[in-house]
Amino acid sequence: MVTTNKGSKLFTHIALICLSIPAALPLIWMLSTSLKAENQIYTGANGASFSLTSLIPSPMVWANYPKALSTVPFDQYLKNTLFLCAVSVFGAVLSSSIVAYGFARINFKLNRPLFGILIATMALPGQVTMIPQFEVFRSLGWYGTYLPLLVPAFAGAPFFIFLLSQFFKTLPEEVAESARLDGANEFRIFAQIVLPLAKPALATCALFQFLGTWNDFLGPLIYINDTSKYTLAYGLQQFMSAYGGQWAQLMAASIVFTLPIIVLFFFAQKTFIQGIATTGGKN
Repeated sequence: MVTTNKGSKLFTHIALICLSIPAALPLIWMLSTSLKAENQIYTGANGASFSLTSLIPSPMVWANYPKALSTVPFDQYLKNTLFLCAVSVFGAVLSSSIVAYGFARINFKLNRPLFGILIATMALPGQVTMIPQFEVFRSLGWYGTYLPLLVPAFAGAPFFIFLLSQFFKTLPEEVAESARLDGANEFRIFAQIVLPLAKPALATCALFQFLGTWNDFLGPLIYINDTSKYTLAYGLQQFMSAYGGQWAQLMAASIVFTLPIIVLFFFAQKTFIQGIATTGGKN
């Protein structure tokens, strides 16, 4: 029986590894290209066919990384991106948790209709509201600043509100009732009882928001016109426009851009999976 279980697990791991290879190949190619000299990138240029051995750089040109990072003000782009990530994560998690608590724990007449309207907005493509939002932000004098990228995060995100409200509904009501009997108001119950119990769900929302802000290209493209305010995603596109022929350096810059996301996921995957798994579907 033990041997059968071990064989089943081994087969499962082998199958998962095989299925992950197609998804990992682009990243492997990007890493390989970032360590090659320019004349080594196109293996077919001299009539040679592609092979797995061609993915191994010989020799490894580590100088591509400092060259790529010195070509553009990487430090400034990184600071700008981290600033936007920190503020937007705080705003999205705070505002979404407050709204979600209201829908999940406070009974009022329009609770279900308003929640339904909120969920319906998730089906609305961002391209539909792009022009009206731009006109509103421009009329407010926010064009060219970070405000259009930050203020919407403090208005709550429909997906986060849905996720958190479903999680809040799974928490035992008896804990909140005992706190009310002791004289605690709703805000105190929310801040001192509900939020500590909802750490996995909050961490999941924070991770989603961080990844969305880190990878956001369209927002800075529309609203930012000052090079000193560029983010990494927008700066990478500018690098590609100016130095598109230098593929080794471009891939090196792409690896540096992608690496924090990969590291973050590996460190936070347990919390992320727990937050998704413990989000119930209670009505």
